[in-house]
Amino acid sequence: MDTNTKSGGSGSRARGMLLAAGRGLALAVASLPLSILGFCLSLVSMALIPIGVGALTTPYVVKGVRFYAERRRALAERWGGVRIPSAYRPAPDTLNPFRRTYALLRDPATWRDLLWLLVDMPAGFLTALLPAVLFFYPLEGLALPAGLWRAYVETSGSAYWYAFVPVTGQASAFGAAALGAVLLLVAHRYTVSALRVHFLLTKAMLTPSQTELAERVRVLTETRRDAVDTSAAELRRIERDLHDGAQARLVAMGMDLGTVEMLVDKDPEKAKALLAQARRSSAEALSELRDLVRGIHPPVLAERGLGDAVRALALRLPVTTEVNVELDGGRVEAPVESAAYFAVSELLTNAVKHSGAGRIWVDLHHGAGRLRISVTDDGAGGAAIGAGSGLAGVERRLGTFDGVLAVSSPAGGPTMVTMEIPCVLS
Repeated sequence: MDTNTKSGGSGSRARGMLLAAGRGLALAVASLPLSILGFCLSLVSMALIPIGVGALTTPYVVKGVRFYAERRRALAERWGGVRIPSAYRPAPDTLNPFRRTYALLRDPATWRDLLWLLVDMPAGFLTALLPAVLFFYPLEGLALPAGLWRAYVETSGSAYWYAFVPVTGQASAFGAAALGAVLLLVAHRYTVSALRVHFLLTKAMLTPSQTELAERVRVLTETRRDAVDTSAAELRRIERDLHDGAQARLVAMGMDLGTVEMLVDKDPEKAKALLAQARRSSAEALSELRDLVRGIHPPVLAERGLGDAVRALALRLPVTTEVNVELDGGRVEAPVESAAYFAVSELLTNAVKHSGAGRIWVDLHHGAGRLRISVTDDGAGGAAIGAGSGLAGVERRLGTFDGVLAVSSPAGGPTMVTMEIPCVLS
């Protein structure tokens, strides 16, 4: 029993060593060029801000660097068991590139990411490469007696140094193999820990300060409170609609049927009229219940996804509406999907009721871990996020999922409302 356990533990450690070496090599190969690219693009983009070009490019570069940093955080937790929190401030609700750039540059996380890229180029590369070196270098020593030493010695005409062992012939090659075996035992013990060192370095560079984490908690607390308030308001609306609509019709239908029971023998014609009225009331109650259920979670959304649900919304509008969907055939998580659907529904309703638009365009796109939705109309413009407005409600709904809302609506139009929600496709 103990022998099997030890054998299983040894086999598990050997698999862990192989995985750590492969993952470290992949990280080293991928991280160095990506870190150099991200760092150089950030510097160039920020340097071009004074002439205006950088204001247009910096938000996209910063978002790309943040996506890269978030991927490294995910790998740290999945491959090394190292959890690295993030505390990025939400992007401002404006399409003005200068304001967005200024807000991003004021975020301490932006500069922390930049410093991490600078450190990741040398130190991150070396610490990621270390597990692969620990594994492959002993294998080279073990391969020397098999004839590999000849390729080294005969090509150079001098001794080949394997660590501190000079290899000049078969005998010294066996000495190097013995050292390789010792090093392999060391690798067997420490390769996994060496990969963890890389992620601990990443954690040291990317972990936000306590002040940033406290601010992040405050923002999350507010958005969750808004979500609870919105849910409570929605429940009250459903209760009110049931009480004033379907419930009232069902009560009236019950009273009509009671009267029919009394009149069926005395006045059959009157009873028939009341039955016809009861049938109409039941049809109206059923229609109201269907509308109510559709308002809670539309069947087309549950069955066919966000893209088809938005297309169905567009078909019911009295205004010509074009819908473009690029979701790569995937589905958004159900809570995000529902929030995005009702946000689009609110925006389309606002465009039809208040803008005087003759045409509406809806674009849904997923990329870089974010769902981006824009609703544009050719109406009169003048839309703004304010207390009590429909846009404020949409902003609160998106804030539950760390989403942001940006509005561009100059007087005379057009109006463009853009939403971004962090999410992945299933």
